[in-house]
Amino acid sequence: MNILVLMKRTFDTEEKVHIENNAIVEDGVEFVINPYDEYAIEEAIKLRDEHGGEVTVLTVGPADAEKEIRTALAMGADKAILVEDEDLNADEHTIAHILAAIIKEREFDIILGGNVSVDNGAGQVAVRVAELLDIPQVTTITKLDIDGNTAIAERDVEGDVEIVEVSLPALFTAQQGLNEPRYPSLPGIMKAKKKPLERLTVEDLNLNLDEIGAKTEVLEYFLPPEKKAGRILEGELDEQVKELVQLLRDEAKVV
Repeated sequence: MNILVLMKRTFDTEEKVHIENNAIVEDGVEFVINPYDEYAIEEAIKLRDEHGGEVTVLTVGPADAEKEIRTALAMGADKAILVEDEDLNADEHTIAHILAAIIKEREFDIILGGNVSVDNGAGQVAVRVAELLDIPQVTTITKLDIDGNTAIAERDVEGDVEIVEVSLPALFTAQQGLNEPRYPSLPGIMKAKKKPLERLTVEDLNLNLDEIGAKTEVLEYFLPPEKKAGRILEGELDEQVKELVQLLRDEAKVV
C-alpha cells in the first residue's frame, strides 16, 4: 500500500508573532510540523505497519523544511519529497497544483493530510489536491479502517460522528482524536538521516507558473488588540447583574 502524506511546516504554536513592514518576522522562529499533519503521519505509519507498503511525505516549502521532514522520517515515514519554493509567490491554489503534479506521476492508494494548518487557519490544500486528482475525499476523520480496496472512515461533524465508506484511492484529512502521534525515538532519528529525500523545484514539474500562480493577495498583516485585564464586579448580586448588563451594552457593545 502506497501512502502519501501532505505535510506543512508551521510556526511553533508557542512562538510569539512579530510583524515588521507588513510581514511576519521569521528570524529566530522555531518551526514544527503542522500539528494536524502529525496525526496524518501517525495514521499513515500505522496503516503501513498493518497492511504493508511505504509512506512518503510530501512538502512544499523552503530548503529549511528538511528539518521537519527529517522529524517525519524519524517518526517512521520511509521517504520524502521536498519542492523548494524560496522565490515562489504561493497560496493554497499554487501548493495544491504542485502537489497534484507530483502525485500524478506516482502510484498511490491513500493520501493523508491535516484538517487545517495552524498558522493561517486554512484547510484548503488537501481538498484541492483531491479535486485536481478527481478522487474521493473524506475530511476531519477520527477513525480510518481499510478492508481491501475499501476505506471506512468516521468523521467529526461538529460533535457528532458520520461514517463514510469510499473506494481507494482516496484522500483523508486528519482531525484531533484520530490517534496519538508518536515521538521520534533515538534510533528513529539516526535512521532518518539516511532515508531518501528527493528535492525538486517547480521547474522540474513542467508547470505553467501563470496558471498556478497565487489567486489571493495579503493586503495587510496586523495583530489583534491586546487583551485587557479582567474586572471583578462587587456589591449585591442584583447590582452586579445590572452593572454587567450596562458594561456589555455601553463598553463592550455586544448587547
